[in-house]
Amino acid sequence: MKTKNFFKLGILVVALTGFTFTGCKKDKTTDPNPNTQSLQQLSKDEVTVTQISDDALNDANNVLSGGQNKSTELWPCNATIDSATVAGDSITYHITYNGDNCPGNRTRTGQVSITKKIGQHWGAPGATTTVKLINLTITKKSNGKSLTLNGTKVFTNVSGGYMWQLGTSYTNIVHKAVGSVTATFDDNSTRVWNINRQRTFTGTLAGGLILTIDGQGSADGYDNLVVWGINRNGEAFYTQITQSVVIKAACDWNPVSGIKIHQIPSDSKKATLTYGYDSNNQPVPIGDCAEYFKVDWQKGTHSGTFFLPLP
Repeated sequence: MKTKNFFKLGILVVALTGFTFTGCKKDKTTDPNPNTQSLQQLSKDEVTVTQISDDALNDANNVLSGGQNKSTELWPCNATIDSATVAGDSITYHITYNGDNCPGNRTRTGQVSITKKIGQHWGAPGATTTVKLINLTITKKSNGKSLTLNGTKVFTNVSGGYMWQLGTSYTNIVHKAVGSVTATFDDNSTRVWNINRQRTFTGTLAGGLILTIDGQGSADGYDNLVVWGINRNGEAFYTQITQSVVIKAACDWNPVSGIKIHQIPSDSKKATLTYGYDSNNQPVPIGDCAEYFKVDWQKGTHSGTFFLPLP
């Protein structure tokens, strides 16, 4: 058994630091008493679930890179990497979390298992692996709130290549994750969410990575889905990416641009999330980091706008 406790290069899909947003800033509205609670909650939950599940994929990517990974900064903090288990034609690695994440603002427990075919190199185009989240619990240290994920994803290195090769052998590296997770929220509600997301990395490790997210799922007549399932209120929801969401390492892995749409058809509700706003609800200049995102909502014949902070 081997312990790695090095500084990790950011926490990808987006290293957001909290499990709840504290309020919202309202702008215009055509309804004096809009009921947007479920849309707000869905917006918060979708960001959090995506972040944590993507963090696990990034750790899996780093472990799969193995000896090909020239930077130990990419290894997960406060985690043990178990000796590989061989069964048939497959090999499985286990990451067991036992402490704080690298920034030190959250604690992690639980396990991620990574299974691939023996002899398959992760850097080869089209290489696939199965990643399982096993009671992966993330707790925000400032308020003690936790979120637990269980589930399985098929993780594919579409382009091939390793992160350290960006800017030299590769101008971009494309990964895809398809599967589902069961999320247990801090109110003990549990929901199953489906995921189909493509992640394209550009830039360099030294100069700063840029991550572009696209949705590639289809269900019930909706396309470009990045996630879909049942929200905390028991409503079926569908989240589309209609403009690629761009996330920068230099901005603490927060999104700086892009558009998502949440649809809750059973209650005629819709929310369009536009990333890239400052604390004054103004678009940030190109190249700057954002602090807020805008939510344009509709419920039946009513509509309005509010802003939520990036934590």
